Amino acid sequence: MNRKILLLAIAALASFRGIAAETPRLIVQIVVGSMRAEDLARYAENFGEGGFRRLTQGGTVYTDSRYDYQQTTTPVSLATLATGAMPSTHGVIGSQWVDYTSNAVVELTDGRKGPGAYHLIAPTLAETLRQHAPGSHTVTVAAEAVSAVVTAGRGGEVFWLDPGRCDWVTSPYYAPAVPEWIDRSNDERYNLSYIASEWRPLLDRDRYVNTRNIRIGFPEKRGKRGEGRQPEGGGPELADDYERLLYTPAGNTAVLGLAKQLIAQYKLGADATPDLLCVCLDASRRISEAYGPESVEVEDMYYRLDRDLADFLTFVFAQVRDGNATVVLTSDHGTSPSYDATTEEPDRFNARQFEVIVNGFLNVRYGTGDWVVTYGDKCIWLNHNLIYERGLDLADVQNEVAIFAMQFRGVSHALSATAMRTSYFGSGYARKMQNSFYPRRSGDVIMNLMPGWIEENDRCASSSGSMYGYDTQVPLVFYGFGAGPLRVKRRVDMTAVAPTVARVLEITEPAASEGEVLPEIIDF
Repeated sequence: MNRKILLLAIAALASFRGIAAETPRLIVQIVVGSMRAEDLARYAENFGEGGFRRLTQGGTVYTDSRYDYQQTTTPVSLATLATGAMPSTHGVIGSQWVDYTSNAVVELTDGRKGPGAYHLIAPTLAETLRQHAPGSHTVTVAAEAVSAVVTAGRGGEVFWLDPGRCDWVTSPYYAPAVPEWIDRSNDERYNLSYIASEWRPLLDRDRYVNTRNIRIGFPEKRGKRGEGRQPEGGGPELADDYERLLYTPAGNTAVLGLAKQLIAQYKLGADATPDLLCVCLDASRRISEAYGPESVEVEDMYYRLDRDLADFLTFVFAQVRDGNATVVLTSDHGTSPSYDATTEEPDRFNARQFEVIVNGFLNVRYGTGDWVVTYGDKCIWLNHNLIYERGLDLADVQNEVAIFAMQFRGVSHALSATAMRTSYFGSGYARKMQNSFYPRRSGDVIMNLMPGWIEENDRCASSSGSMYGYDTQVPLVFYGFGAGPLRVKRRVDMTAVAPTVARVLEITEPAASEGEVLPEIIDF
């Protein structure tokens, strides 16, 4: 009898090991800020063998992966990647919104314990993994706090750069302090070692595809000895070390450097319990915004990132036991063409002026008052308390503002919150705008700008947040365990990422997930 029990136990253990072997020990999700889908092919000739080319040639590449909504900004799209849900479900409609009761602006990650997931509604993949596999490590690193918090959700190990000292920090929401080994690195100001005295191009000038906004100095553009570089185009003036990290390739290098240390220190992928590492490369987005996607600076950033990525991938597959890891490469959104890329008048929308003019319109229509609370992320929030005090119908005021907004140059669409709540839009632009709408947070009027238009910002040559292909279409590559060399040309919605990874890990999908799993990964 005892022998029979022993044999059954051995069989059960063998069965468990067999199941465990069918899941990766480590999932690494890399989000390259503002990377368009086309960028992988555009710069492929100058990529090395170990970075982007390794992923695209050895992994499953989805060539038409898109966010199917209008509000394609970083916090919104990271929430979609983390939850597998549309903004209309996960509730992240931007970095801030208005509490209509108090007319106060609510910041997405602000709370009494520092940056944290106070206002996140839907559970993330990281939360779901810890729930179903309590021994799992879920670790997130980003240059910016918002990116780290939205990706991680509640709990886990979460780190980002402190704007003051460029140290790696967390908040009391996640932990009382950073680990001692990070603290030592901070004391040594290790991140500053990534910052170069000047940004010099990696390749010879004739190898670059892009030609505009040459702020970095090629050899032939340097002056005589003792003279500084002679930039050909614009770019931000970098005021401190934090900006010199965030607006140069050094920011990506620093994030990937910490990611390697996190793998080693936490022994990610060392046992049969799966772990999750999320890496958000915010510097890529900042560089794209500052210089524009047609700039040499953006192109050079990709070539440097390619080298950093090659080093990182080599480290990952060397460290993880049996090389049993899966890498997911994608982006939070693309980016618009540079606003001044053509010879015509630059296409920029003055948001502050628009806010003032709308308030003036309502003053004339309904009497003097502070009718507009604020404008942000293509939304305008109205003062509901004032509207009710004057005995007005909220829906009527919203519709009037929406009609008025359509008179502004650059505005392509404007819909009221009432229309969003009471109508179902099954196709076209309105469907994408409705997919971005969350009733408790979205503005009273939601707008979209014409193709190529961006909101006026001194530090932005390019931006995101539209329903157009240059914003919505992003790369999506699965590489390593569970993914073979394959190109998939059908259209894929980005809500598929979280449930697919969950299925690979053999755990329940995040609760709010509404995307379909990708059969090429699940059935491999």
